[in-house]
Amino acid sequence: MRSQIYIETCHTVVFILLSGLLFALLYEVIFDSITILTWLAVAAFVIEGLILLANGWKCPLTTYAEQQGSTHAQVTDMFLPKWFADRVFQIYGSLFAIAILLLAFRLFI
Repeated sequence: MRSQIYIETCHTVVFILLSGLLFALLYEVIFDSITILTWLAVAAFVIEGLILLANGWKCPLTTYAEQQGSTHAQVTDMFLPKWFADRVFQIYGSLFAIAILLLAFRLFI
């Protein structure tokens, strides 16, 4: 039980951190305010993408929680509506793609 709480806490912290970075990235590229935070956000999402790719497009913390006996280890289901939680990768991926396109526009045009 203790490991389950630890996993859920870590999962939640990572999710909140990445959510904040995504919205900071979007804000910075929309308002043409490119800073070190922009590049940290891009790096974080590239690293997250590589981790997900290496793990079959599943969060390693979810995999670990399931190995510990959890039947439902998605952190997003804890505080997001089900329709959003089921599509969080698609929604965040789309927002990240939009942010990268805007970033490229800001840098090269």
